[in-house]
Amino acid sequence: MELGEFSIIKQFFSSCGAKKSDCLLAVGDDAALLQTSSSQILVATQDTLVAAVHFFPDTDPEALGHKALAVNLSDLAAMGAKPAWFTLGLTIPQIDTKWLQAFASGLCSLATSTNTQLIGGDTTSGPLAISITALGWLPAFNNALLRSGAKPGDHIYVSGTLGDAGLALHQLTQGSAVSTMARKRLERPTPRLKLGQALLGLANAAIDISDGLLADLGHILTNSNVGAVVYLAAIPHSSVFKNYLEQGGDPMLAVTAGDDYELCFTVPSQNIGDLMDIATSLSCPIAYIGEISSEPGLRLYDSNKNIVTPQRHGYAHF
Repeated sequence: MELGEFSIIKQFFSSCGAKKSDCLLAVGDDAALLQTSSSQILVATQDTLVAAVHFFPDTDPEALGHKALAVNLSDLAAMGAKPAWFTLGLTIPQIDTKWLQAFASGLCSLATSTNTQLIGGDTTSGPLAISITALGWLPAFNNALLRSGAKPGDHIYVSGTLGDAGLALHQLTQGSAVSTMARKRLERPTPRLKLGQALLGLANAAIDISDGLLADLGHILTNSNVGAVVYLAAIPHSSVFKNYLEQGGDPMLAVTAGDDYELCFTVPSQNIGDLMDIATSLSCPIAYIGEISSEPGLRLYDSNKNIVTPQRHGYAHF
């Protein structure tokens, strides 16, 4: 029998992710019912991925399922939130059970490992696109990691390494050999949920790096009404990206290409010791890359302490 909307939902998504006691009613009705607590803040975010815009149409569907959820969980991580539920809006050109099985596998595997439950959504016919709304909890609003909290004197840090996803995209676009590790960073990013939660009460501001470090740090500067100094030589790179640079690659790729889904955050100097302890306990690499200043604007310095003027700051959605 040919599959329809509700049979697709039942077969592939009816039991997706963790089973949570605070979900009173999940997939299958007009809406989900969630038990909330007045002592916590509900956090919501949404991202949409469109074929041929945000991903190549022939992307491995399992990786695509993972990434569709990961980019939303990364937003929750940037707020310091603990994920709880998500909804899925899936538009597909035709019913392909093999594709759906792989997509659901990637999606639900990440949902289960992050204790996050699919609670509903919509499935329809059309050009391939995935839209997810993720919901999570914060213990109190004044603990949230906002873009508006950076203060002069804060040290700027980033998690992980930058540039690998951008390198993979560059290689794919150019038709050159693609690094397996870099492609994994592009297609299967790791949301820094534990780090984000650990930064509550420690960092003054945070954002996830989706559109490029310079662009996303720029949002912090604008919202906080401050400036920053960033040192290109301090940007952390993987061995793969270092090899690219040694072959004459563009160092600006790491700070403008985006799709890293690492965290960029600012920390007052008195909290740096605690930050180092947290990074060690989580086995999460972090790197100091500059400072927040009272002088407006972003000043970027190369290894010779010369000011660099970037041609672009990051990905533009329009």
